[in-house]
Amino acid sequence: MTPTTKSRLFEPIRISKVNLKNRIAMAPMGIIGLADSQGGFSYRAIDYYVERAKGGTGLIITGLVKIENEIEGSADPRVPIVSLNPRHFRQTGVELTEAVHAYGTKIFMMLTAGSGRSANPAGLLKQPVAPSALPNYWNPGVTCRELTTAEVERLVLDFGRAAEMAVESGFDGVEIHAVHEGYLVDQFTIAFFNRRTDKYGGDLIGRLTFPIEIVREIKKRAGKDFPVSLRFSIKSYVKDWNKGGLPGEDFVERGRDTQEGLEAAKMLEAAGYDSFNADAGTYDAWYWPHPPRYQEHGLYLPLTEQLKRVVKVPVIVAGRLEIPELAEKALDNNQADIIALGRGLLADPYWPKKVRAGKIQNIRPCLGCHDGCMGRISLGKPLSCAVNPACGRERQYTIQPARETKKVMVIGGGVAGMEVARIATMRGHQVTLYEKTRELGGHVIEASVPDFKKDDARLLDWYRNELKELKVKIKLGRAVSPELVETENPDVVVVATGSKPIMLDIPGIKKGKVATAIDILMGKKEVGATVAIIGGGLVGCETALWLAKQGKKVTIIEMLGGLMQAGLPVPWPNKSMLLDLLEFNKVNIIPNTTVLEVTGKGVRLINNRFSKSALQADTVILAVGLKADQELYNSLVDKVPDIHLIGDARQAQNIMYAIWDANELARSI
Repeated sequence: MTPTTKSRLFEPIRISKVNLKNRIAMAPMGIIGLADSQGGFSYRAIDYYVERAKGGTGLIITGLVKIENEIEGSADPRVPIVSLNPRHFRQTGVELTEAVHAYGTKIFMMLTAGSGRSANPAGLLKQPVAPSALPNYWNPGVTCRELTTAEVERLVLDFGRAAEMAVESGFDGVEIHAVHEGYLVDQFTIAFFNRRTDKYGGDLIGRLTFPIEIVREIKKRAGKDFPVSLRFSIKSYVKDWNKGGLPGEDFVERGRDTQEGLEAAKMLEAAGYDSFNADAGTYDAWYWPHPPRYQEHGLYLPLTEQLKRVVKVPVIVAGRLEIPELAEKALDNNQADIIALGRGLLADPYWPKKVRAGKIQNIRPCLGCHDGCMGRISLGKPLSCAVNPACGRERQYTIQPARETKKVMVIGGGVAGMEVARIATMRGHQVTLYEKTRELGGHVIEASVPDFKKDDARLLDWYRNELKELKVKIKLGRAVSPELVETENPDVVVVATGSKPIMLDIPGIKKGKVATAIDILMGKKEVGATVAIIGGGLVGCETALWLAKQGKKVTIIEMLGGLMQAGLPVPWPNKSMLLDLLEFNKVNIIPNTTVLEVTGKGVRLINNRFSKSALQADTVILAVGLKADQELYNSLVDKVPDIHLIGDARQAQNIMYAIWDANELARSI
């Protein structure tokens, strides 16, 4: 795609009577940590949305905004709430919409009645609610209270009042959250969750009464031409309580199947909804609405292609569509009318402008890791992005020119070293990057080998291209010694020498059948038919999945009681899908067990009850973690006045913290 190529992405389109300048939307994502204490949009939230408007997005759909906070009382207003302080909400909403409109971008406000059985009881002031008395998703020992008919009718009125507030605040439309992802309104529409006998239960039309009354109330109050979009999951992918179905897996759908989803869509369109923002999944199958790296790009397109055949209003679709060619193809194949980018716009808010200019190589890719977005949200931290530290704090992280140009020596060409070199060069410093191997990338090189990690390779391509365009001086195949540092005499030294695999000190560890996960991924050693992986962290699990998909018989040996329990938390969408994939691909798990010895036939084991056993394996893979490589730093720290240690060299963690360390430092040099 070049700047002169005619692209359907940049054709205008209309939702109801609102004209959009292009077919690129910002998907709704909860702005956890960016709302203010009075339930309004903080300046950080406004900066966050305005940055995406500057980047050329045609439609912004905000993260969820609660219509009230009494029926499902949140202990902490982590998201905007219309009813908490209506006057303040309107003031902040007006500031947001006025700023966004300055860039020709339209903005819809997403309205929610709450999470229902998907709400974490720890974050509520009272018992969680649901359409019926259901087990809570996060704590099945807690039973949700069934909402009364009067309470549901009150929520309908609250949706209408919230829509009026949206109009007063300058929003161009609203989106209803949602017949989607197993949130409260969605629970009413699914027979598995709805056992009511009043007008809000029973057959499909009865279960759709709640969302139908919502759109009618909004149209009555805000006007028939005021756009009302619907966040809509076409298929639930629920096997059972808290159990999702994998792509390609044969299972009985307990939630909404595709046929019912299409029937529901026709009824909801007839009721007055002006567009469908379509996806799939529920909390029970959270890796569908929040697709991790193990899901295919464009995973919803087979479903939205069917939806397009039964509705006439515009269909919006997200689902890892940040690859421009794929987004364009979805429009050309009539699988969608508008392409929504979620995490893709967190990673690079200027995606639309770069696509239009034909600068595809300059788009910073989303990794599907969830570490900076969903992972931080689940830990009660503010929303951001693993590869874009400025996300959610745009004002504070603006790149400012340095007051004084300095000579900066960066030692190590992993992502931490490349990020320091990039930012420091952008600020005007004279940077030289040294990498002892012949290739930039560090551990991300081997991490990008599995088919489900190709976005990591895209990130490396992006960094290499950025450094090339910035004309950063790079010296590959050049190991740095204290003598070289003394000769070069830099003003600032940044040590980003990364980390090394931890090696176990057990009998037989030096046998030829033993290799590190890095060696296996890089093809330095052949892998036999049977494999024992020592270590059930993220690296061990992903290596196991990669090998199992090649037909290897794989066993993971983990000293703790379960997989991915130590180290940095793995975000739940990623962790739950990876666990399900390991089971689906028949990877054997031996928990609470350590390796005593590597033998000629495999390994000898001992569990936490001191019971010994043997496991046959042609190949034994070590995946017990990484340790910081601080050897060079320790030799320099007393000799160099301005020296810094970052990334894995400071503490072995993940890509996010390597980039964030580097970005923080480089902005202060």
